[in-house]
Amino acid sequence: MSEISIEELRQKAAQIIANAKNLSNGEVALQYNANLEAFLAAGGAHSDMIVRIGEQMFDFFYAGGMNDRSQQGPHEDEPIEGSTRLDFDYLETFMIDAFEAVGVPPKEARISANVLIEADKRGIDSHGIGRLKPIYFDRIKNGILHPYKPIEILKETSTTALVDGHLGLGLYIGPYCMELAIKKAKEHGIGFVVAQNSTHYGIAGYYATMATDAGCIGFTGTNARPSIAPTFGVEPCLGTNPLCFGIPTDEPFPFVIDCATSINQRGKIEKYERLGMPTPKGMVIDTEGKERTDTAQILVDMVKGKCALCPMGGAGDALGGYKGYSWATVVELLSTAFQSGPYGSAISGVDPKTGKPAPMALGNYFLAIDIEALVDVEVFKKNAGNLLRFIRGSQKDPRGPQRIWTAGEFEHDTRQSRAEAGGVIVPPVLLRDMQALRDYLPGMKEKYGVLCFEEGK
Repeated sequence: MSEISIEELRQKAAQIIANAKNLSNGEVALQYNANLEAFLAAGGAHSDMIVRIGEQMFDFFYAGGMNDRSQQGPHEDEPIEGSTRLDFDYLETFMIDAFEAVGVPPKEARISANVLIEADKRGIDSHGIGRLKPIYFDRIKNGILHPYKPIEILKETSTTALVDGHLGLGLYIGPYCMELAIKKAKEHGIGFVVAQNSTHYGIAGYYATMATDAGCIGFTGTNARPSIAPTFGVEPCLGTNPLCFGIPTDEPFPFVIDCATSINQRGKIEKYERLGMPTPKGMVIDTEGKERTDTAQILVDMVKGKCALCPMGGAGDALGGYKGYSWATVVELLSTAFQSGPYGSAISGVDPKTGKPAPMALGNYFLAIDIEALVDVEVFKKNAGNLLRFIRGSQKDPRGPQRIWTAGEFEHDTRQSRAEAGGVIVPPVLLRDMQALRDYLPGMKEKYGVLCFEEGK
């Protein structure tokens, strides 16, 4: 067919829409999509505006289009040039040595490194070695985070406790608190511990899994620097505030849901920056109400309060953005109301008067429920596993990847595949972070004169 035929088909698409009295009429969709099929068969471009209109308004489908979900689902990112696969044990030992070099006691250093390496093992690359330098060591270097402070119990009952972390590493404060909650749960059926003056504590799923490993249901959360704008607002008021539950099952892995209450969270945007990718549209809104995709500048403007993440459901209420906004508020309340803790700009990490780095005193909470207090734990696990297998065995989306996952399954699969492959792929920017830590931390050059990825260079 000639080029004019393509143009005629494009004009016909416009006429179908212009002549339609009701665009939701099924007959209009049939006419429009039939015209699009002819347009593409004639050599029309998939990127043409009329195709995009068909996809968004009339659910037009073609392989590789926006309505083709066959390539979606959990998956590993393709490594970028210059990346190196590092053994888990080597990486964890490096982190332990780095923590000790900056003044973290050996026990707390091992615990802190274990929280981080667990993220890399599970495929949560935004919270593993990627956090080591910018979130922990840079903050220690800037004097806004202590490498170690003793944890103080301020108030305690048989089932509850309020502790003060005194701005030490959240990576050892969190495990201490969940361990205490589990101990209380095993003795009295339930344990609830809240922490004040804590700091970034890594992946919330680590603590939920501590509970499931002990035969408990786990629930945990933390507030964070303000990143989420409330529904119909543009100012960052709430943290990405994860909702995290852990439930034991009879499968090789527990059900663990650990997700931010925003569409995406800051760690993922940092990952986009490391990979040189734009932020997908619809995840970030600025103070002018514009949706942003410029990843590097987004990270800068988030600190300045010039843009914000959208809550789950997106901006406005058309797709239920108020739900994500409200869940984020629940986490913020539980992270501040017990602790009389700061929120909003008070935990932005920047002193509003001087513009210099400032401490971020976060609140955490940890709940453990002992299953045996209610029912035999093996019966519970079997019941939970049966439900999850039923869900995964349900009818699959014909346009999807032909598999249904339940929470915790992808992390389990990733742990196995990465262990078999010999570790985690570390991108160049994080390799440079390791070199920087080796070069300035006392004693690290003696232990790591040549890092494993530098051999032969």
